[in-house]
Amino acid sequence: MNYCLKGHDRVTAVQEMLLSLLPDEEHTGVTRCEPGQDVLISEAYFEPEAAVCRTVVHRGGAQYTGVSREPFAGSGDRQGRALTHAVKEAAYRALLPCLDHRPVWGSMTGVKPAKPVRMAVQEGMGAEQAPLFLHRRYEVEPRRSRMAAQCAMESMKCLQTIGSKEVQLYVGIPFCPAKCRYCSFVSNDVTRFGHLLEPYLEVLHEEIAAAGSALSEAGAVVGSVYVGGGTPTTLSARQLDALLQALYEAFDLSACREITVEAGRPETITPDKMAVCAQRGVSRVSVNPQSMHDDVLRGVGRFHTAADIVSAYETVRAAGRFIVNMDLIAGLPGDDSEGLFDSVCRTADLQPENITLHCLALKKGSALRFGPRGVLESGEVDRCHEELARRGYRSYYLYRQKYIAGGLENVGFCRGETASFYNVCMMEELCTVVALGGGGVTKACDRTGRQIRRVSNPKYPLEYIRERGRVVQRARHLGKMIF
Repeated sequence: MNYCLKGHDRVTAVQEMLLSLLPDEEHTGVTRCEPGQDVLISEAYFEPEAAVCRTVVHRGGAQYTGVSREPFAGSGDRQGRALTHAVKEAAYRALLPCLDHRPVWGSMTGVKPAKPVRMAVQEGMGAEQAPLFLHRRYEVEPRRSRMAAQCAMESMKCLQTIGSKEVQLYVGIPFCPAKCRYCSFVSNDVTRFGHLLEPYLEVLHEEIAAAGSALSEAGAVVGSVYVGGGTPTTLSARQLDALLQALYEAFDLSACREITVEAGRPETITPDKMAVCAQRGVSRVSVNPQSMHDDVLRGVGRFHTAADIVSAYETVRAAGRFIVNMDLIAGLPGDDSEGLFDSVCRTADLQPENITLHCLALKKGSALRFGPRGVLESGEVDRCHEELARRGYRSYYLYRQKYIAGGLENVGFCRGETASFYNVCMMEELCTVVALGGGGVTKACDRTGRQIRRVSNPKYPLEYIRERGRVVQRARHLGKMIF
């Protein structure tokens, strides 16, 4: 749909709303509106202590109007945020009659739904109002508004324990046995790019040493470590052991709450690798089925079976007392409502401490972006959430993505006090996350989560290897960059 702005410059706000509500259409900004043309016209202005926006949508010969008035106190950032909210709300109200159904997340376009709840509580809103905050402000359906509030409370518990110079550490291993068709991450198939693995690790070890020295000089404290990817257990047991040893040598991990290794693909999980994890103090391991149905797995390029998943899970359990997370994806091609529910039940039967239920997001980097899509209704996901709650799991973090199936969300569930501290800090932007390795993006956050500075590493392994000097030099200055 074409769109035209009058009296304001909130292009991103309008684009985000159009992308959220009409994800399968192209959206183009225009300066003139031709008669009979489908177009969204967004016009805004300021009243004393309020931003006002009136949006008119011409579509299929009909006209729809949405108006929003957002009060604010003071000026500057508050005024700007009020204008952005008014523009989004007015666009949402004008577009709503064009939709087949009301979006479960209402007018909310942000990818971190718990964050505004937490901020509102920190700014003085009573905790008793939190469960329906998003419902009242963005017309989010009540059950998801309550879920976001629950995750916000989890994040506030974590925030209370974070030291003034605490950082979380991410180490990226962007290699996999093969690339899944839904994957949009920087991940390299070792059958094609395995020759880059050793030179990549050489640069990574050097970057780790430089970053450790810089953070030590700055007085930083590492609160958690997350080794992700890709699939870190694509590494051999020897390579994994050397990587973990390098982390211990470079950083003081005496105050570290948890160390996670995202094993992920069952075919990479072996007794010797899990023994290394146990010996090196790893506390959390992922075993990611994505589905418990072999035909669905084959359709997305995963060559393990459901039986392999169970076997890998048993290998992890036999190796040590790890907290285990298992990922599933709703909306995969070839899957359906009963298949998804069965996967959730079979995974929960294994009794992992954490289960993360993702909804398929078809991003541009994914081979499935323009391919067949699974059908996903919110009720199917709700049924799975309710089953997990019945089995003693509670939601502790969530996030959304562009092009996500059904306009839904990804939710992490845990039993007892087994929530991933790193996941909460990273998703809710509670403090600085230092990211090492190819594709790593360090995010220096203040305690409000509003002020964020990003420092990016080269994205691809070959680029990362070639830019070794620049990577290491930047790591040596990390302390000055983030404090």
